[in-house]
Amino acid sequence: MANPRRPPFDAELAGPLAAIPMDDVFRTAEQVIARERANSSATREAVESEGVTTRDVTIDGHDGGQITLSIIERPGRTGTGPGIFYIHGGGMVSGNRWLGAQEFIPQIRESNAVVVTVEYRLAPENPHPIPVEDCHAGLLWTAAHAAELGVDPGRLLLAGGSAGGGLAAGVALMNRDRHGPELCGQLLMCPMLDDRDSTVSTLQYADAGLWTRSTNVVGWTALLGEAKGGDDVHEYAAPARATDLADLPPAYIDCGSAEVFRDEDVAYAQAIWAVGGQAELHVWAGGFHAFDGFVPDAAVSRVAIATRQAWINKILAV
Repeated sequence: MANPRRPPFDAELAGPLAAIPMDDVFRTAEQVIARERANSSATREAVESEGVTTRDVTIDGHDGGQITLSIIERPGRTGTGPGIFYIHGGGMVSGNRWLGAQEFIPQIRESNAVVVTVEYRLAPENPHPIPVEDCHAGLLWTAAHAAELGVDPGRLLLAGGSAGGGLAAGVALMNRDRHGPELCGQLLMCPMLDDRDSTVSTLQYADAGLWTRSTNVVGWTALLGEAKGGDDVHEYAAPARATDLADLPPAYIDCGSAEVFRDEDVAYAQAIWAVGGQAELHVWAGGFHAFDGFVPDAAVSRVAIATRQAWINKILAV
């Protein structure tokens, strides 16, 4: 049962949120996935309209399956700059490599950055470990081709939002354990980290917000099947399961106070601090899931975006 006592939505966010149909609780898993795929589309044209160029490469993902990476950079770019490897969101079941990529347009324009974004294969057709392994394969390709991409290997940032934030956290763990390329940071935007759906915030927002507990259950079940919530879920799939978060790159974690992922995101930052790691955590008052992307002009959104951009610029300047 939902907990009726919960932090309220920010006044500027509540109206736009109320305009979004929220009938997930009355839908089958198949209907939720179909709706998410219909509503989570993004296009190359929208990214290119920001005055950047794009090109694609096809590489081997998990078990030799073919995946696409897109390289986004400034027209006529020369020299060497930072690299950002980006993993899109979509609840593990939807979205594409263009979704959210515009977050990094300022770095492309102002810091000569190159963004590589990955079209990992989606659940339920491609369950764990395919999505996280696809993403790690893309990161390895990016690091291996740093010279030809004009990427400084000491300034390679791993980034992801929502499900992509969870996948980015899983990739960071995998990369550490497999002694992969050096990463200057991990940017985890409202990350989806815990398949157990047992936190206070999960119960508080079981039936409210942009991404509810019911949709979260659909996403995790698509990824993990019957293993969801059990004892055999690997930390690469659900990073909240990790028992050792030592020796990871510095993390930036943000979320809203009024969303399902709040408590698991806070706990992840705390677990990093507990082993002496570096994490910057921001919980934005009244924010629903991905609020800054849906209502970017709200005051809390503007502050959240500016704060995150400042961290990105700082970490890429190292």
